[in-house]
Amino acid sequence: MIGIIGKKLGMTQIFNEAGQQIPVTVVEATPNPVTKVTTKEAAGFAAVELGYGAQKARRASKKGEREPRGVRAPQAEVGHALKAGLQAAPRVLKSVRLDDAPGKNPEVPAYSVGDVITVGIFAPGEMVKVTGTSKGRGFQGIVKRHSAGGGPNTHGNTKHRRPGSVGPGTDPSRVIKGKRMPGHFGAERHTQINLRVEKIDADRHLLYLRGAVAGPKNGIVLVRKQG
Repeated sequence: MIGIIGKKLGMTQIFNEAGQQIPVTVVEATPNPVTKVTTKEAAGFAAVELGYGAQKARRASKKGEREPRGVRAPQAEVGHALKAGLQAAPRVLKSVRLDDAPGKNPEVPAYSVGDVITVGIFAPGEMVKVTGTSKGRGFQGIVKRHSAGGGPNTHGNTKHRRPGSVGPGTDPSRVIKGKRMPGHFGAERHTQINLRVEKIDADRHLLYLRGAVAGPKNGIVLVRKQG
């Protein structure tokens, strides 16, 4: 099932033909070039590697000329892009499986290096799944991180947002693995399924997906067809 790499622009609302208000997430998915093709005979599965955006490249510096500031694309990525016929190395590279529909035998489409994937692969009303990285919220306690109820606010209690007892004392005399504890919250990979494509703006390379998508504004997401 093919997909496309895009950038989350934010949320808005649209109205359908029945006049119903629909909350949607707008994803800008500019054309993705195919930079690599993996065949089932070579690796046991069929996949394509897609590129998104462009990195700044190093320029031939003259003697005595100072190098320009900013991060530049490594030579390995520049060479990889040149093999695909690209002038600049993509900012993001992601591999998308073509035959990972569970319990089905989909017809694997044929792609070659240099092809371009656009939002035209989707259609309004189609169901998709979107993978992104959730917002990072730093170190948090169990009340915010795990939605714990906390302690009472009256009767002399002084541990309102503390975790309380974390493990048995006699047996097994240790903290059980997987115990919900304070720690780093967010900044994790998350896939939201069952999102419907409400609208497609091919001229501006925009996808309007019903519902919310993980990640901040301008975050990179991967939109894939749902089998």
